[in-house]
Amino acid sequence: MFSAPPPPPTFSFGAKDRGSARSRSPRSLRPTQSSKRTPLKPLHWVKVSRATQGSLWAETQKSDEASRTPEIDISELESLFSVAMPNMEAKRARQRPSVAAKQEKVLLIDLQRSKNCEIMLRNIKMPLPDLMDSVLALDDSIVDGDQVDYLIKFCPTKEEMELLKGFTGNKENLGKCEQFFLEMMKVPRVESKLRILSFKIKFLTQVADLKNSLNTINSVAEEVRNSVKLKRVMQTILSLGNALNQGTARGSAVGFRLDSLLKLIDIRARNNRMTLMHYLCKVLSEKLPEVLDFNKDLTYLEPASKCGGESQIQLKELAEEMQAITKGLEKVEQELTTSEKDGPGSEIFYKKLKEFLADAQAEGRSLAFLYSTAGKSADSLAHYFGEDPVRCPFEQVVSTLLSFVKTFERAHAENLRQMELEKKRAQMEAEREKVKAAAHKEDLLEP
Repeated sequence: MFSAPPPPPTFSFGAKDRGSARSRSPRSLRPTQSSKRTPLKPLHWVKVSRATQGSLWAETQKSDEASRTPEIDISELESLFSVAMPNMEAKRARQRPSVAAKQEKVLLIDLQRSKNCEIMLRNIKMPLPDLMDSVLALDDSIVDGDQVDYLIKFCPTKEEMELLKGFTGNKENLGKCEQFFLEMMKVPRVESKLRILSFKIKFLTQVADLKNSLNTINSVAEEVRNSVKLKRVMQTILSLGNALNQGTARGSAVGFRLDSLLKLIDIRARNNRMTLMHYLCKVLSEKLPEVLDFNKDLTYLEPASKCGGESQIQLKELAEEMQAITKGLEKVEQELTTSEKDGPGSEIFYKKLKEFLADAQAEGRSLAFLYSTAGKSADSLAHYFGEDPVRCPFEQVVSTLLSFVKTFERAHAENLRQMELEKKRAQMEAEREKVKAAAHKEDLLEP
């Protein structure tokens, strides 16, 4: 009673691999009626190419499962989700030649990622071919480090590349993000080259900052060890401590732990009017006034505690920075070897990278020597105070010394104010006594 349905027409879904997939696709994915192919809006999913055993997708491949899947009406799908203008609208557009038909952009990339990519491109404000030329020329005068990092963030993934390679339509109709990805795909290993450019842009600044920190370590260690005034202050503290601890297990000490310096402010006199730190300043003012400004010998102490006005120098962080630079140079060397085989398109990149690597490796060797020297200086600073660098590392030595210097300065300033106040009181008392004596003399002279 019913005639056999006509064979399904041959058509593709817009990707090169879909033609072959059509022959294997279940009955539900075949059109219910013959129709001319219309481009459809894509579903931005991540395609599974291989169905693992025991998964839902492996079950779906079975013939009995495929027969249970509802058929898809391609005509209805095209009428609802086509990217092209419907026939009636196209006919009307042809009847109005003065109004140009606006071609809707074909979007293949995830919508949110596409929007973020377009925002990034608006900030760069440069034609895409010129942008890629600057990358291949390792030109850091056109883009800065932050912009390159954004470009790295928006490098097309493997899946996105496959999606764009499979597009058979007019590439001019693709969206801005898709156009950008296509331009990037023209550069071999574009993400690797962008990371090399980012490293090159930041290299000199990273090296300069690290050198500054390492030089500060060397300088503060040299200052502390060479300060005769600081040595006299420490000797005076040792004498005071031994005098206080005479006859006890703590007495007769040949030295003291560095953190003991911070305890001087906690020991108060019986009258509660001064601390041992104030008394130290008093003794030095009377016996060794020339050492009171010992802080002037330690000009690098505060920069070492607040390097660059940001935070204290941390040896662990410096080690990580040194390692990052070393690994970065290794990656540059690897990329140089690989890019040599890229062909004519990477000739300028190879030449520029080779020049940069030669200079950067020289800087790296100089930096490695300075790093080794600074490490020895940091350890020597702890050893100078009889400390173990492991138990009392450079950071702790510097922060303890700086706290002691600041507390010493405050105590000395308070002593000076107290002395000035007592001097004024003595003067006022002397004036009162003088007035009192004059009044008494007048009383004696009266008849």
